[in-house]
Amino acid sequence: MNGRLLIIIPAYNEEENIRAVVEELIRVCPQFDYVVVNDGSTDHTAQLCRENGYNILDLPVNLGLAGCFQAGMKYAYQEGYDCAVQFDGDGQHRPEYIEPMLEKMKEGYDIVIGSRFVEGHKDASMRMIGSRLLSAAIRLTTGVKVADPTSGMRMFNRKMIREFALKLNFGPEPDTVSYLLKQGAKVAEIPVTISPRLGGESYLKPAVAAAYMIRMLLSILIIQNFRQAMSSADSDA
Repeated sequence: MNGRLLIIIPAYNEEENIRAVVEELIRVCPQFDYVVVNDGSTDHTAQLCRENGYNILDLPVNLGLAGCFQAGMKYAYQEGYDCAVQFDGDGQHRPEYIEPMLEKMKEGYDIVIGSRFVEGHKDASMRMIGSRLLSAAIRLTTGVKVADPTSGMRMFNRKMIREFALKLNFGPEPDTVSYLLKQGAKVAEIPVTISPRLGGESYLKPAVAAAYMIRMLLSILIIQNFRQAMSSADSDA
């Protein structure tokens, strides 16, 4: 790996944040490329990117995070990047952690997660409780401990880029991380701090977050077993 890295920024209605996010990336990480994947925003996200000359992949319709991120991974695969990092467009992810994540990946890992909880951080929030439940489910089904499976700051090597780019239904979610672990992917975590959202509102309201956690738990504990069986059947064919 020579370290050629792409920062993928999924963005849906981030007109309040996108300029600050990209400008900070350019300032802190000028050595890395980036692409804003505008997920069919209905606000001025795409317009702001074009006006400021930002590298943008403009999707004509809203695909949701999974489709949006997969579009970014297809771009990374076609352009020959060695690794790609998912980086939120709301200002919560901090660019100074990208270089340490890359250095960790060079130790031979397929996925590096920017973890909020890897150093035993104590937090009684619903996010922390949900993350612990998903972490327990992943450990039960794969034997691997992932302290912060819900972190959205994840880096993938070239092999993983290919998986996301060429296979359907590979969203950047904890159940996919669980599936990839079952397929032999090596995962590491480094400690990071997440900043408050710069502006706007997160779509993850309490009810939505609770439904998300339940869906992820069911997928990790049950559905991924069938996914692996189907994958094995396909490879035997």
